[in-house]
Amino acid sequence: MPATDAFQILALAGSYRSGSYNQALIAAARELAPGGVEIVDFDLRTVPHYDGDLEAAGDPEPVQALKQAVRDSDALLVVTPEYNSGVPGVLKNGIDWSSRVYPEAPIADKLAAIIGATPGRSGTKFAQEQVRQLLGRTGAVVIDGPGLMLAQAGDMIENGTVTSDAIRDQLAAVLESIVRTAERCAETGSSAVAG
Repeated sequence: MPATDAFQILALAGSYRSGSYNQALIAAARELAPGGVEIVDFDLRTVPHYDGDLEAAGDPEPVQALKQAVRDSDALLVVTPEYNSGVPGVLKNGIDWSSRVYPEAPIADKLAAIIGATPGRSGTKFAQEQVRQLLGRTGAVVIDGPGLMLAQAGDMIENGTVTSDAIRDQLAAVLESIVRTAERCAETGSSAVAG
């Protein structure tokens, strides 16, 4: 269980570079989170590449920490750039470890939303499609509600801050959709369902 009573959304990012547009989205999500909602993140750079031999010897400490962070969260916010029309390796690696071992995997039945930003024109469409497929395969449940595919992000993010009110509104809608979907699941006593 989380150490706090807040509804906890774990942000998993595909970019950690200085000036990352996707890190700016996470920062904005912290500012825009509804009352009672906490946005936390986990630095996936600490996690070794998935290796069956490592796993057989016992999950390394960073992997244990990642799995615990996923378990403790009420939902995931997966934040991806797009590299060569695909999902960054660091993000896929984090998802791969979190999926071990189904059906007891920490990510199984976890509610998730996908957003992303890129300086290009695709708006991370291709990366988000791949992330959706990956999450579906792991047993996570991706919400069908509002999303965010931010193209030409440099026009709307300056010095690590999302400056566009329209984009901030879209991000707030994503967060609200996560919480509403989780509330519906709690009311019906069901596992996570797409909203």
